[in-house]
Amino acid sequence: MERIFEFAGNHPLLAGALVAGVLLLVFSELRRKAGGLIDIEAAEAVKLINNGAVIVDLRSADAFGAGHIVNARNIPSDELDARMSTLEQFKSKPIVAVCDAGVSSRRAVAALRRKGLESVYSLKGGMSGWSQAGLPVVTGKKTKSKSDKGKKRG
Repeated sequence: MERIFEFAGNHPLLAGALVAGVLLLVFSELRRKAGGLIDIEAAEAVKLINNGAVIVDLRSADAFGAGHIVNARNIPSDELDARMSTLEQFKSKPIVAVCDAGVSSRRAVAALRRKGLESVYSLKGGMSGWSQAGLPVVTGKKTKSKSDKGKKRG
C-alpha cells in the first residue's frame, strides 16, 4: 500500500489520469442506467420473444423485406410518432426495438419510454448482431409503410 502512494507521489499525472478514467467510467454507466436505455443481447431478446415480447423493426420497408426477425412489426423510425397508438396496445408486453446496427433503436427506446412505455429494449447490434448470432431471419415479406400508400404501381 505504501508503494501505491509513493508511485502516486512520483507520477501525479498518471495517478490523476487513472482516477479520472475510473470516475468517467462510473459516471457514464450510472448515466446510462438512469436514462433507462437498456441494450439487450440477441439471446436475451430470444427469451423475451418466447415470453410474448413484440418486435418493432424500425428500418425501411425495403430493408424489412430483405430480412427481418420472425413476427416483427415494421414501423419505420420516421413514422414512430404517428403510429404510437399501435404500440400503446402492447403496453403490457415487452417491446424490442430493432434497427440496422442498434444506434437508432436506442433513440427510439428513449422516445417510447418518455411516452409511458416502460418495458422497451434496444437490440444490441441491431439486425447485424442478430444475424451474427446465427439467429433466423425471414425474407421476402414486404409491408407497406404510410409513405408507400397512394403510390401507383405499374
